[in-house]
Amino acid sequence: MARGNFGERLKRERELREVTLEEITSATRIGPRFLEALENEDWKKLPGGVFNRGFVRSIARYLGLDEEALLGEYDLAHGAQVAAAEEQPESKIPSTPKWFPVVVVLAVLLVLAVIIFGGIYAWRHSASRHSVKETPAAVEPALSQPTMPLLPTAAEVPVTKPSTPVKEISGPLDLLVSTSAATHLLVLTDGRVAFYNEVHAGENLRFTADSEFEVTAADSGAVLLELNGQAMPPVGVPGSSGTIKLSHEDLRQASGGNSQH
Repeated sequence: MARGNFGERLKRERELREVTLEEITSATRIGPRFLEALENEDWKKLPGGVFNRGFVRSIARYLGLDEEALLGEYDLAHGAQVAAAEEQPESKIPSTPKWFPVVVVLAVLLVLAVIIFGGIYAWRHSASRHSVKETPAAVEPALSQPTMPLLPTAAEVPVTKPSTPVKEISGPLDLLVSTSAATHLLVLTDGRVAFYNEVHAGENLRFTADSEFEVTAADSGAVLLELNGQAMPPVGVPGSSGTIKLSHEDLRQASGGNSQH
């Protein structure tokens, strides 16, 4: 298919630096077919969503381009094609069924009947209330004297123990990804693409990083994460895509939640 401004610029910047698709694949682990689809703006061959943006960001970083500027050009090119594909011919307004006027008349008659019978019932109820004699007001009960609250004794006062300070955690991070169902998985370690591929149920993948992981799954309920042996929260809502970032702060929170005071 014909390329637009985004695809042409992406290929031109790569060729100016004399970089091949194989070199980008080796550095970013993005398949050649995905790279060709980006340069040809063939969006149907791409997984879509956050995965496409992750590809553009990784390519821009490898070629030394402005990541945000290239992402903006991608959004314009991709958004224009999606908007054109969503245009549909106007559908004709269906004609009113022949039985519709009859239903309207019956509904109006039913409402009028409810109003009439309701008015008759309200009038009879009001007349019966006026015929009843008023009863004398009840005598207000005497106010009881206030009682002083009892102060707790020394034995009843709870004694709070100082909490044990959370141990500072540092060093490399180890991430274990376990899968319970097939899904697409993208893992960034310290801002670099460490893995992008389809995984199957029962696989266990392990990654290391110095400061941060970023995990994106097409099905959030299909993956379980353990950071340095500590269970982490779900990536997102099961059945939908989600992204989570993990660092030493998440490891400290998990260790603090599991410690006993």
